[in-house]
Amino acid sequence: MPTQLKYDTSFAKNTDLAIIIAKDAVSQVQELQPEEQNYVQQQVEQDAKFINLNRYSHRVYVLVLPEAKNEELKKEALRQAGHALLKQLKTDKAEQIAILDKTNSQAGLYLAEGLYLSNYQHLKYKTKDPKASTLQTITIADETVNAEQVQELANVLEAVYKVRDLVNEPHSHQSAMQFSEQLEELAKEGGFDIEILDELRIQSLKMGGLLAVNQGSEEPATFNILEWKPENAKNSKPYVLVGKGVVYDTGGLSLKPTPQSMDYMKSDMAGAAAVTGVLYAAAKNKLPLHIIGLIPATDNRPGGRAVAPGDVITMHNGMTVEVLNTDAEGRLILADALSFAKKYDPELVIDLATLTGSAMRAVGKEGLVVMGTAGEEVMAGLKKAGDIVHERTVEFPLWDEYRKQLDSEIADLKNLGGADAGHITAGKFLEEFTSYPWVHFDIAGTAYLHAEDSYRGKLATGSGVRLVYNYLSSQAR
Repeated sequence: MPTQLKYDTSFAKNTDLAIIIAKDAVSQVQELQPEEQNYVQQQVEQDAKFINLNRYSHRVYVLVLPEAKNEELKKEALRQAGHALLKQLKTDKAEQIAILDKTNSQAGLYLAEGLYLSNYQHLKYKTKDPKASTLQTITIADETVNAEQVQELANVLEAVYKVRDLVNEPHSHQSAMQFSEQLEELAKEGGFDIEILDELRIQSLKMGGLLAVNQGSEEPATFNILEWKPENAKNSKPYVLVGKGVVYDTGGLSLKPTPQSMDYMKSDMAGAAAVTGVLYAAAKNKLPLHIIGLIPATDNRPGGRAVAPGDVITMHNGMTVEVLNTDAEGRLILADALSFAKKYDPELVIDLATLTGSAMRAVGKEGLVVMGTAGEEVMAGLKKAGDIVHERTVEFPLWDEYRKQLDSEIADLKNLGGADAGHITAGKFLEEFTSYPWVHFDIAGTAYLHAEDSYRGKLATGSGVRLVYNYLSSQAR
């Protein structure tokens, strides 16, 4: 059962309580008894950040408001504190917690965010001793926030849960068709529209990149068009989100090695899942923006008809591509979707993809690689949106010199650059299929983690959802 996040200032007296305090204002916390105030004051003077009080009928957890270099890092410290708090709540087998911020800084929102995201579990295929978390309800009880703020946050965090579920789903239960069916269910639940194009429709659109990647598969590809179009949309031109939907990537005939590579390639559709999550959150929160999601979906296999290194294919926009490496497949399916996006005359196109190991090697799991043609104002807005939710971005250049690496002797371009700057040449490849303001996020390092990383957890993280939603909501305001 998913975690419930709600707003209620009238919580029961025996509810477990987390109180956020300023270290110099312990005596002003009326919820603490005098002897508790004295004990907490002593602990604070000894530089304690987390104090656990057992009242036997319930517990009180006192958290000292963290200090940080700026407001964004303070918010992140509170999310991290939420992760630490969850570990204690699991030990205490708590089922519900109320959060009370005594610092008048809306700190409860960020503590709840970290707590909620830390409480995610994927137990669908566990049959014995799943060790499920007991925490079911998080209540924000601050009078400095309102129910609408809490509900908006709850919908975004629920969207992250949905994305994590999609990415953690094994390929044995998620072909391209099954993935589209899952998206259809989320569309009904969230309240946005979806159109699923089958193989014949894809052929009629001459999406040669998507069809080429799908050639070695026994399962057909799909092309999914998601749309949230409220009557009060503030934008006349839609924002278009494009997500890489490779539901499993063997590398094709350019076969991947297994350890730490092919064995985790069920996560190669994390960009597509993130796009779905943004649409889900936008629809749930009735964001007054027209948003379209485009998701090409297929697996990449070395079957009998698989595209081979050296083959030439014709893309949706008519360009020819020499395929020199079949493991550089994500850019082929994204290119068709980016070309297709032109029909919408978009305000901005953002694509998200687990595209290159080069991006992961460049910035690790700490940031999202970003590049594009949308201009400084958009890039600055996206960076700010990312900093606020601690999905930090590192912008790389799209200098013309990189394009030379994609020159082909027999086609318009090839799908692989040189040994260096692979994430940039991948971006240059995608740029060839855009004719509008465009931003590319390579989330290869952040979408799927092999070890627990605070509230991001282990395995699927939902990377990109909070960043892009935060940016779009700022545009709506």
